[in-house]
Amino acid sequence: MKIERLELRLLKLPLVHFFETSFGRVHEKQFLIIRVEEDGTAGFGECVADADPYYSAETNETAWHIISDFIAPRVLGVGFAHPKEIFPALKAIRGHNMAKAAVEMAAWDLYARQRGEPLAAALGGTRERIGSGVSIGIQDSLRDLASKVENELAAGYRRIKIKIKPGWDIEVVTSIRHQFGAIPLMVDANAAYTIDDADHLARLDAFDLMMIEQPLDYDDIADHAALQRRLRTAVCLDESIKTVHAARDAIAAGACRIINIKPGRVGGFAESIRLHDLCAGHGVPVWHGGMLESGIGRAANIHLASLPNFSLPGDIAASKRYFDPDLVDPPIEVAADGTIGVPTAPGLGVTIREDRVARATLRHSVLSARAESVTPLALSLSKGEPAHDEANHPNAHPSTGSGRAVST
Repeated sequence: MKIERLELRLLKLPLVHFFETSFGRVHEKQFLIIRVEEDGTAGFGECVADADPYYSAETNETAWHIISDFIAPRVLGVGFAHPKEIFPALKAIRGHNMAKAAVEMAAWDLYARQRGEPLAAALGGTRERIGSGVSIGIQDSLRDLASKVENELAAGYRRIKIKIKPGWDIEVVTSIRHQFGAIPLMVDANAAYTIDDADHLARLDAFDLMMIEQPLDYDDIADHAALQRRLRTAVCLDESIKTVHAARDAIAAGACRIINIKPGRVGGFAESIRLHDLCAGHGVPVWHGGMLESGIGRAANIHLASLPNFSLPGDIAASKRYFDPDLVDPPIEVAADGTIGVPTAPGLGVTIREDRVARATLRHSVLSARAESVTPLALSLSKGEPAHDEANHPNAHPSTGSGRAVST
């Protein structure tokens, strides 16, 4: 496999309904789509960075910069026997896992399409269908929250997750348990608490929750270990697990009993598989997290979640909860039994509506293995005209070279 062309697009899509976490409330999603090509075949990847550095230090702007100036020169025109070789090839670039993952995952899609097999087969997936859970953001009232929970249960989702933060936690969980009984229920704090809140968080033990996701700071393994010893409820780590090494340390310290896997957070599919296998070897169940992805990123998540140790329902829900229309046809749908079929066509296995992609584009750049220039096209999106196109980026030698964060 040799990537000849790499295309970046910055897109903006309105959300069907606002989504609020402890980071804040969002009404739209801005994100990058990466397209890589070889011999006329294309693969797609979605970058899960946000407009602001709240969930992660990365943003759309940093990802655009790192992909254009550092990743592209290391992958364009380079022969790879397998896409799993891409992440190691980027070792000189410290961090920036979301930027790395967007390109690496696009390469996996390209690889699977070239082989004529679904992405799940290339990744080692074993399931034909995956269990789907749903994440419900912070609402304006308990009544609004209850209405959302009722609707999602009626839609068949196998697990309900609700976002919490100080002042929106114990009363909220009490209300949901009182109204809906023993439904599969978990909470996600997105690092909103400190170890000083341990006694307060211990009150959640009374509600038989599946887990408490990322209660403490994103880089605090030691305090999570102390908190897990204090709680009966399982702690699940999300933001803390940026590498396989971090997961190994967290498991050894007893900082969690469950791990959420997001390929963008750890650098792509190859690292996600390593993380999946590490957890399986230690008897730690995993589930697939979400970042309000479009259907492109959502399809990728479905394929990865077909691996055997993804034993808990993930945050992979129907397209219509977030975007209408989505960027893929048909949209991702959840069956009445709360499952999603793993696509069987080559690669991602979904049809990408490139007309919708073009309409949602704010910025566009094409990079190639040849140092050919393209005349920049600077047009105003606010006037309903096409997005801005940037010049081709030369294949330099590797030695040179407004919103709120959203995590479902």
